[in-house]
Amino acid sequence: MINKTVSTVSEALEGVQNGMTLMLGGFGLCGIPEKAIAELVRIQVTNLTCISNNAGVDTFGLGLLLQQKQIKKMIASYVGENAEFERQMLSGEMDVELIPQGTLAERARAAQAGFPAFYTPAGYGTEVAEGKEVREFNGKMHVLEQAFDADFAFIKAWKGDEAGNLIFKGTARNFNPNMCGAAKITVVEVEELVSAGSLDPNQIHVPGIFVQRIFEGTDYEKRIEQRTVRSKT
Repeated sequence: MINKTVSTVSEALEGVQNGMTLMLGGFGLCGIPEKAIAELVRIQVTNLTCISNNAGVDTFGLGLLLQQKQIKKMIASYVGENAEFERQMLSGEMDVELIPQGTLAERARAAQAGFPAFYTPAGYGTEVAEGKEVREFNGKMHVLEQAFDADFAFIKAWKGDEAGNLIFKGTARNFNPNMCGAAKITVVEVEELVSAGSLDPNQIHVPGIFVQRIFEGTDYEKRIEQRTVRSKT
C-alpha cells in the first residue's frame, strides 16, 4: 500500500528554497496550513512568491511571513485585514498581483488539471486584462489567464489517510481542494491521520493521487478573524 506520510513538518518541507513559488490554501484564517507557515518562518526562506486568497492578519497566517519580509510577491484576491500587507504593497516593498477570486481558483484548478490557460470574462475592461490576450466568444469578451506554476502547494485538511486521501470540514475546504496537485509537490497537514482504507470512499473530497506528502499536526489555533457578538438582553 502506498504510504505518503512524513513524521515531521520539517521533513514535509524538505526541498523548499529561497525564490520559490508557493500556493497556500485557506480563506482568511479558515483552513490555513498553520504548521507549514510556522516552519517557513523558522527556516527563514526568502524572496518567496505566495499564491493565496489573502494574507491572513498581521500576527497570524501568512502575516507571519510578511512580518519577516520573506515574501517578495503576493498573488491574492484581496488585502483583507492585514495592515502590514497593505503597508508593504503601498510602499512598493512587495510586488502584489490582485486578481478576481474566481480567477484565482480557476488558475489553480487549471494547473491541477494540466491546462496551460483558459478564457474568462472576469476582469475584461479593467487593469486585470492589461497586457493579456482577449477574445470574443458568443458576443462576450474574455481574457486569457494562465495556469499557476508553483513549486509547492501547502494544504490543510481535517482528516486524511496514509495514502493521501483527504476529507475537508465545512468552509475550511475553500481553496484547498483546487490547490491539491496544482504544484510540483503538494504537502498536506491534517488534524487526524488514519490508516489507508479507514476512510469511507464516498466521503473523500480529494484522492491521494494529488498528494505527495502528508503529516498530522497538533494544537491548531483556528483563530477567528472577526468575531461579531451581541450583548445579552
